[in-house]
Amino acid sequence: MIEQTVEVPTKDGATTTFIVHPERDGPHPIVLFFMDAPAIREELRDMARRIATAGYYVMLPNLYYRKGVMELADLPKLDEAASRARMFELMGSITIPLIMDDGDALLDFADRDPAAGKGPIATLGYCMSGQYAINFAARYPDRVAAAASVYGVQLVTDKADSPHLVAQTTKGELYFACAEHDTWAPLEMVEALDQSMKTNKVNAEVELYAGAHHGFAFPQRGAVFDKPAAERHWERLFALWKRKLG
Repeated sequence: MIEQTVEVPTKDGATTTFIVHPERDGPHPIVLFFMDAPAIREELRDMARRIATAGYYVMLPNLYYRKGVMELADLPKLDEAASRARMFELMGSITIPLIMDDGDALLDFADRDPAAGKGPIATLGYCMSGQYAINFAARYPDRVAAAASVYGVQLVTDKADSPHLVAQTTKGELYFACAEHDTWAPLEMVEALDQSMKTNKVNAEVELYAGAHHGFAFPQRGAVFDKPAAERHWERLFALWKRKLG
């Protein structure tokens, strides 16, 4: 495997981005992997490595670079309530338009790297970033062949860029993995999302993971981690990418 951490220039500075891909048989299809709210950490880098071993060029950008934050673990220690408040403040500092600009810069960077494929790409987002994965698929309908949201939040809102609306302009295949127990994405939202996808005949699957909780795919999430559910989500993702990226 080849790993590098690079500064990808953006409209607002540069995002520190972890890139990993196989040494051989390239170029490899691009997977844009958008981080969740707790920011960049080794847990996410390991997930990127797992994706790369299957033959993909994975980009994991730091979405909090505008605030000068890379890893929350590097920040001054706070009590639990203050740490959570800080994380939500960071989440609130980014928006769909800002992340779409970052995605443009990432794709431009990858398209100039001989190791990255120039064909169809995939997007992947967990928690706060599920909405970004879907919106990027709508931004590049002829390029994003697969987009996945894993326990994504704010998937059905009253905004024009709500994922359930922009999904209708995508051409790729969409996959939504939803936890049965999720304060941030309640069952009413999941049902509304599923109904919207079916009513509008979007090429999408909304799958409810029975018994699973928000964060089930992250090994470091303690009791919330659900290995069978996590492995199922990997099975779904790899099958999706094999179908759509080749």
